[in-house]
Amino acid sequence: MHKVTDLKVLYFGTPVVLIGSRNEDGGANLAPMSSAWWLGQSCVLGLGNGSQTCANLRREGECVLNLPCAAQVDAVDALALLTANPHIAQYRREQGYRHERDKFGAAGLTELPGELVRAPRAAECPVQLECRVEAATPLAGNEGCTAFEVTVVRAHVDERLIVPGTDHYVDPVGWDPLIMKFCEFFGEGRRLTPSRLAEGWRMPGRLPAAV
Repeated sequence: MHKVTDLKVLYFGTPVVLIGSRNEDGGANLAPMSSAWWLGQSCVLGLGNGSQTCANLRREGECVLNLPCAAQVDAVDALALLTANPHIAQYRREQGYRHERDKFGAAGLTELPGELVRAPRAAECPVQLECRVEAATPLAGNEGCTAFEVTVVRAHVDERLIVPGTDHYVDPVGWDPLIMKFCEFFGEGRRLTPSRLAEGWRMPGRLPAAV
């Protein structure tokens, strides 16, 4: 039996990405998101127009897609309700967002420079993809969001994840990406920890808050 329902959230499960970008003053920004999909050497990123990352990508035309593993869930969750944009919409304040410029420090991650782009890499992330923005397209069904098409120009991968005897393939067994599914964190096939984002969005079925 199926039920016809107006689903409020359609995040059925996608990898978490920490987008590294440069703020207008040249400082580093790091923002978690999970609306991303890849095809070949291209990736499409879905971002809200009010985010600092959206403004940075429009202005700078580049970014780094840092992919955390499941074990780094705490670092990602520490960033969940932070924004580098000092102008926070009221609905976001009600969800618990606050202004923070030092995102790397807040997450306990180490900033590394990109090699082909100015955007920062997160040293601890096993996969770091340097990208250039090719296009920015408003979403027809959601005027508050933009789809950014980016091209990967250089990939940095932890050598322990490379299939032995190759230089171009990631071991799918060794790679355990952090997944966001309906605003909750998953990895190793299980729900990992309470999510601040899910709490801010008042999602049902959440894990109890940590004591």
